[in-house]
Amino acid sequence: MLDADRKDYERICTEFGVADLHLILKKLEEKKKKRVQNKCKDGAIPYDKEATEKPSIKSAGRTNDFNIKGLMQKGNGLERVDGKVNLLDTELNLVDEDVTLLSTEFKLSNVDFVIKIEDLKAPERDDALFACVLTHPLPKITWMGKGSALEDGEKYSITVSDHKLIHRLLIRDCNQLDQGIYSAVAGITSCSAWLVVQESSGKSIDVEFNQIQTFATSQNEVADSYGNKDSTGSITHQRRTMKVQWKQHASDPGVHFICGLSDVNAFINETAELTCKLSSEDCEGAWFRDGKKIFPDDTFSVTKDGAIHKLVITRCEEEHSGKYRFEVDGRKTEAMINVQDPPRFNPEDLSAFTEPVTVKVGHNAIFKLHFVGHEPIKIKWYREGEELLEDNNTKIEKSASHSRLLLSRCQRKDTGEIKIRLKNEHGCIEAISQLIVLDKPTSPLGPVELTESSAVCIEFRWRPPKDDGGSPVINYIMERQQVGRNTWKKIGEIPAVSSYRDTDVDRGRKYWYRIRAVTAEGTSEVMETDDMQAGTLAFPGPPAPPKVVSAYDECINISWALPSNTGGSRILGYILEKRKKGSNLWTVVNAMDEIIKEKNYAVKDVVAGMEYEFRVTAINLSGVGEFSNPSEFVFARDPKKPPGKVTSLKVTETSYSHLVLTWTKPEVKPGIQDEAKGYYVDIRPAECTEWSRCNSTLIITTSFTVKGLKSMDMYWVRVIATNDGGESAPEELANYVLAMPSPVRPKFTNHKMKSFMVVRAGNSVRITVNFEASPRPYIMWLKDNGPVTKRITISNSDGSSQLLIPSSERSDTGIYSIMVKNLAGQETFSTEVRVTDDPKPPGPVELEENVPGTVTVIWEPSPDEKRDDRLHYAVSKLDSTKRTWTTVADRLFNNKITVCNIMHGREYLFRVYAKNDMGISAPSESPTYGTEKKKGKFVVSVPTRKDCDLRCAPTFMVPLKLHTAPKGYECYMSCAVKGNPKPRITWYRNHISLNTNTNYYISDTCGVCSMLILRVGPKDMGEYTITAENALGRAECSTVLSVRVAHRQKSVMSAGHPHVALGSVCSAAAKIAQSKGRLRVVFPLDDSSAHGGGDSATPGGSPAPHSPLLFLSGRSRCLRSTPPCPSHPLL
Repeated sequence: MLDADRKDYERICTEFGVADLHLILKKLEEKKKKRVQNKCKDGAIPYDKEATEKPSIKSAGRTNDFNIKGLMQKGNGLERVDGKVNLLDTELNLVDEDVTLLSTEFKLSNVDFVIKIEDLKAPERDDALFACVLTHPLPKITWMGKGSALEDGEKYSITVSDHKLIHRLLIRDCNQLDQGIYSAVAGITSCSAWLVVQESSGKSIDVEFNQIQTFATSQNEVADSYGNKDSTGSITHQRRTMKVQWKQHASDPGVHFICGLSDVNAFINETAELTCKLSSEDCEGAWFRDGKKIFPDDTFSVTKDGAIHKLVITRCEEEHSGKYRFEVDGRKTEAMINVQDPPRFNPEDLSAFTEPVTVKVGHNAIFKLHFVGHEPIKIKWYREGEELLEDNNTKIEKSASHSRLLLSRCQRKDTGEIKIRLKNEHGCIEAISQLIVLDKPTSPLGPVELTESSAVCIEFRWRPPKDDGGSPVINYIMERQQVGRNTWKKIGEIPAVSSYRDTDVDRGRKYWYRIRAVTAEGTSEVMETDDMQAGTLAFPGPPAPPKVVSAYDECINISWALPSNTGGSRILGYILEKRKKGSNLWTVVNAMDEIIKEKNYAVKDVVAGMEYEFRVTAINLSGVGEFSNPSEFVFARDPKKPPGKVTSLKVTETSYSHLVLTWTKPEVKPGIQDEAKGYYVDIRPAECTEWSRCNSTLIITTSFTVKGLKSMDMYWVRVIATNDGGESAPEELANYVLAMPSPVRPKFTNHKMKSFMVVRAGNSVRITVNFEASPRPYIMWLKDNGPVTKRITISNSDGSSQLLIPSSERSDTGIYSIMVKNLAGQETFSTEVRVTDDPKPPGPVELEENVPGTVTVIWEPSPDEKRDDRLHYAVSKLDSTKRTWTTVADRLFNNKITVCNIMHGREYLFRVYAKNDMGISAPSESPTYGTEKKKGKFVVSVPTRKDCDLRCAPTFMVPLKLHTAPKGYECYMSCAVKGNPKPRITWYRNHISLNTNTNYYISDTCGVCSMLILRVGPKDMGEYTITAENALGRAECSTVLSVRVAHRQKSVMSAGHPHVALGSVCSAAAKIAQSKGRLRVVFPLDDSSAHGGGDSATPGGSPAPHSPLLFLSGRSRCLRSTPPCPSHPLL
């Protein structure tokens, strides 16, 4: 209910079954008051009830100042605080020289006014200020004027202090209309005051102030020896009214307290002191206890030191507790003295108690301590923090003045801290002692660590006993037994050092050892070691090569490391040797009888300017070991100066993965900077702060290639010169380096790219474009200025791009463009691709005779005419007097032609062919034109024939042949297969299907299956298989492709190399005929040419559109024509 709303009180009482609501509300109000008192005690601003305030308002024009004097609580005392309110600046601050009041926000349910607003009389055209002080901080209160809420603006200024306790309302430029009642509303509490506006005059103004004084009276703090404090307090309010006359000069405020009295907690029979400070040194005051005046005597001492007044009680008794007051000039300050009597020890008894108590095992230990203090006193004994209770071995005696602890038959485990604790209502005190129970030590700890095992000694060490029994180890008793014998040999006692070196051993023998620890209380149990073997002759291994620490004209300082193999014994020393460069003689640096004990040596027997190398060997108990590898050569000369910075650092080449640096070696300045011995290159990515070294070994040249860069990343690079004197300052590039080649405008490098190509429907289309560009360009393919379809595959690499249509369709016909673009520019290239097939024949043919001797041939267009703008027609005729067809016209793009020279009395037949880039269609034949046929019946007896089944399983009519192709050349494989229905063809290489491999051009035309490999390489070697399969069966044919290294090409005239350019066949025919091998150019003929009528391969003797085939006498070999025939763009 403390945190709930009032409207929920009844519901809460019903929920918990409380019937008497009135009683609960009464107790709730008491709880809330206690809560308010506790919080005000911690953070509110109480005032002294006797402190008077003498406000003074000084008028000067429109600025009025007045002082407010109050009291603030500091610690447990009261001190006065001067505050100054400036009406013009609207600031009301509480100021103190020693204390800064920290603002603390409290969420309290009951907020009241410490100082309410007062009635004001303000001259006309002047400003008026209302101010109030709250008991608890509030961020905002409501100001009312003449019954309506006031808002912050030009007329009214509403402000609040930082600690949210002081709220102000400033009314600017007062006039008669502002006169009335003003209110301050804080929650459910409010206060009101009048504002009287009068004409400006020099008369005095009478103002009645209501001053609220707040007293904070706190009870005495009870503190024990640990410093714990308990404090309670109450707050009372007193209201008084005084008449003050405001004048133009401030009146004297009188004497007041700068620092009031503070509550004091004092111990009985000790001294207590009360101190306060006044604002004047000329005032005398009086001290009172519980209302009775105090006069100086043997108990009370009253002193005055300037403005500081003191009351000292020399020897406090219980009757001295009470309320003390100091009065001066009508003002007073009060404080409480609480005399306490906590438990206390006599210093001599306490000193004796804290001395450790030492007993032997099985003996009794007694602790006793006297004390004084207010009864009753609770007594508790502790051992190692655990409270001791009486039992068979523990007895505790308690009385009003002392306590005694008896511990019987003490054991070693009882060793520890013994503590007594006394407590009464005034405090608590403790005393600590130590109990030490002496016993014999435990056995030494293993395992034993073998530190040296040689042919002449065994050295080992162990750990001291875990518990020495309370007495230090004096010595150890050693025994030894040789493995294989039954007797133990007493070695004797050794000093209290947990290591032993046994020199009386036989080489290769094994020994056991027993060890006992000895103290003043006795001897421990034995610890037995594992067997340890005396070593054989084992020489040390070679140390690491010596390192040169420093070099001078007269001395070279050398250091080395301990050899990794010491031979099982300690190293006694080292022998160091030196050798001049170019000499084979090693000389000992140190004398043989003076071995080097340390792992460093200063070689002084050197000649300035000479170059030396050094080696070292180790010596152990077995003898001299192997020499180390030689050190690096070093000159006997004074240290060099570090070199200067490199100059002319620049980047000469960049790529996506590396960059090349060049620089000029630093200048040599004697005495300032010496010559560089080598260089280090450091690199740092732009997003990192740490440098990484590119080369682990010095580079001597003035150029370096930094590899392993990430493409398009930014890097900072620097170069550091170094020599024996140190490293130079780094020379860094002024700008970062971008991991990319120098910008190059895109350029196409393949000058044999085709701008037009014709592809048969169903075959693949491949357009490969090679280019140069830097940085990597953006590549985009377009078809007819639009994006390509998804079934078209685009493959891009660093220097090329390829467009692939796996199975072309007529809809793929169009202009394909590639755009290559980067920051240096862009380049485009376009190729027209025409996807077509053998045309369909024209429609019906009609004949018309408009002019005698001529006939007009008219035909319906071929269905492919609309889809192929390059489709044209050819017309042939057959005269009844001849047996061959002759071509009347070719490359006709219309659908009719007039044929002349038609002879009467003859019959004519006309055929119309559709032609395109792929080939020629079947003919459409016209009706017979010419002499009319005689009327009569013509009976043709057509023999009946049975329908035959033309279906058959696949068979290879022409198999594959063996092929041997030079590396880098083309290879063309072909075979012929028949079957009905048309079989499905599949190519394999080494039993892996090639039909979906874009590196092979595969076609199947009228049963002729072919495959072309553009550039034969070693990866193409192997067995090639072609399979034909339909519903009636399956056939298979295989061949082997071998690849050989191509030799230098021979002359075209050589019979062994039949590569002949088609364009030179005609001009070089005579020379070819004279060569050793004869060449024939054979044009294949279709079926119609075999029926006579000329050498053409098409009906009527028109030139064949196919490329020629070249055959070599003695062995035939098919050659592709280069370049393609102009009449056949596909080839």
